[in-house]
Amino acid sequence: MISIEEMATFCKKKGIAFLTSEIYGGFSGFYDFGPMGVELKNNIKAELWKSFVQGRDDVVGMDGATITHPKVWEASGHTASFMDAMVGCDRCREKFRADTLIEDAVQISADGLSVEQLENLIVKHKIHCPKCKGPLSMGQQFNLMFNTQVGPAGAVQAYLRPETAQLIFTAFKNIVDIARVKLPFGIAQAGKAYRNEISPRDFLFRTREFEQFEIEYFTHPKKTECPCFKEVADMKVQILTESKKDLASHTIKDLVENKVFKSKWHAYWVASFYRWFLEHGIKPENLRLREHTKDELAHYAKACFDIEYKFPFGWKEIHGDADRSTFDLDQHMKVSKKDLRLFDEETKEKVVPHVAAEPSQGIERAMLAFLFDAYEDDKERGNIVLKLHPSISPVKVAVFPLVSNKPGLLAMAEEIHRELRKEFNSTYDRSGSIGRRYARQDEIGTPFCITIDFDSLEDKSVTVRHRDSTKQERIKKEDLIGYIKKKL
Repeated sequence: MISIEEMATFCKKKGIAFLTSEIYGGFSGFYDFGPMGVELKNNIKAELWKSFVQGRDDVVGMDGATITHPKVWEASGHTASFMDAMVGCDRCREKFRADTLIEDAVQISADGLSVEQLENLIVKHKIHCPKCKGPLSMGQQFNLMFNTQVGPAGAVQAYLRPETAQLIFTAFKNIVDIARVKLPFGIAQAGKAYRNEISPRDFLFRTREFEQFEIEYFTHPKKTECPCFKEVADMKVQILTESKKDLASHTIKDLVENKVFKSKWHAYWVASFYRWFLEHGIKPENLRLREHTKDELAHYAKACFDIEYKFPFGWKEIHGDADRSTFDLDQHMKVSKKDLRLFDEETKEKVVPHVAAEPSQGIERAMLAFLFDAYEDDKERGNIVLKLHPSISPVKVAVFPLVSNKPGLLAMAEEIHRELRKEFNSTYDRSGSIGRRYARQDEIGTPFCITIDFDSLEDKSVTVRHRDSTKQERIKKEDLIGYIKKKL
């Protein structure tokens, strides 16, 4: 597997992602996405939305504002609790996030530790500034929310949202009233979030601006049965439990019976996203679950599991799923003085819905995992092959005339390209040798290349070349769209 630095170089070269404002030296923690990157991101979001919103009867969508009433973050606990411990170098004045500094220096997990515990580890292991080897000052808490002012002369102090979840809770009553949903049901959204990271790092893995896909799944607090559970019960997963015991290849059913998962709803949603990654091309050996320890649980969570990917810099979270119980709706009712309970027609009582699961998916982290998993340096071909799942590939099909100086070939190739792009993201390339054109498409993950040759003018057939196997097939021109749809 290539390094994160090599992946960043590759992504810049191929128009996937690059540091923003490079003509001014860049801006740490913020990235622009080029022609291939925006397509890849959009495809990942579309596949998530199709799988977990449009493909279900029990989930509806929304799109909340990125700046909202400051009381939202007071009620949620972000104003008081959304913090990381920070240490500074006394010599070069650089600032560092304490837990990641410790993890890098001594290879131990520091998630969820208090400032005092982190300070003790820094002293115990004699950790110094990684840049200049200077002494480190003791830790302080740093709030990760970006401040902003709203109105003339900054009349209202507000924040850029650090997550998408709270907008679901504050819009809860409006959505329930208009969508006529009944428990159990979910509300989903995808959009930007902002965190003022102390030390953004590892390319797209830890940034200050990113996108999330998130669902809050609401259940009746007294009705815990999950009718969907049978869909995932026999699914096998790798897992690292809270006790750090590796239970590789255990079924979801076993993990529920052994009380690793306390609820079938929580297990169902974690397993559903784990399966989604596998279905979209991630290799099973590079994916695992990790149960949060009690020390690292967020203030709102009863339980939490991460889906982790095996990056070159270690196993890291690409998806999180917390059981939030009734924390958020309780808090917003308390602060807003509004009743967010739902009426249960069976028991004739009002109940506060329980958030049995909160699948939270970082789009850029998913994108990075897909890129690493798909990247292959094919020595036989002499080029990189990006073996992305066809559903998320930036370009689905490329059309080539065999040579660029024969009007008949050009006209037929252009006609086919025009027809294909009505259905797929298609590209047309007449520049360079056919081998070089194949290589260019391999490197951006295009699953199918179509070549129009001299025989095509006679038999109205074209050659379809498959990216992964390089196998070639002869297909009638009129059958192309159906053929590619079936393959996709």
